[in-house]
Amino acid sequence: MFAGQSVQLIATPMQSLQAAAGAARAAGLAVHVLSDEIEGESREVGRVHAALARATAKHGEPFARPCVILSGGETTVTIRPQPEGSSKGRGGRAGEFCLGLAQALQAQPDVWALAADTDGIDGIEDNAGAFVTPDTLARAEAHGLKVADALDRNDAYGYFDAIGDLLVTGPTNTNVNDFRALLVL
Repeated sequence: MFAGQSVQLIATPMQSLQAAAGAARAAGLAVHVLSDEIEGESREVGRVHAALARATAKHGEPFARPCVILSGGETTVTIRPQPEGSSKGRGGRAGEFCLGLAQALQAQPDVWALAADTDGIDGIEDNAGAFVTPDTLARAEAHGLKVADALDRNDAYGYFDAIGDLLVTGPTNTNVNDFRALLVL
């Protein structure tokens, strides 16, 4: 049935990372692509990325700064049981990554990040993902939000929406895994 047919991929996870790497290099930044196959619990992957960014910002290791750290893949979110009567959290893998990242960065100066689902939809929400800045935790706390509470409720959407840091692209009609970028100056 398929004899004589060919298949050609026009977009791949690595191509999305390479396109971002090209844009960062054109801006004069060094680029480090970790992998397009990173898996694991989103918040934990965020914490690992934070460790790399903090070490780079503080010590110039494992990467010299300024630089961009890129990764892709498909992480997961384990939905935590909620106490009776509490509100259900909203969000997806990219937002949960950003919560774990922000918590572990602890307002590290000179580190900015974004994480997004390349299809433009993080979980079932209207956002693709979220941004993290050095003042994310302070701005959230000014709104009465604590990152640990948002993680306990799996409520990345509520957390980042309250501070205006949701990344909303609309549907892209393509999906080549999650996309993560950290800028370390």
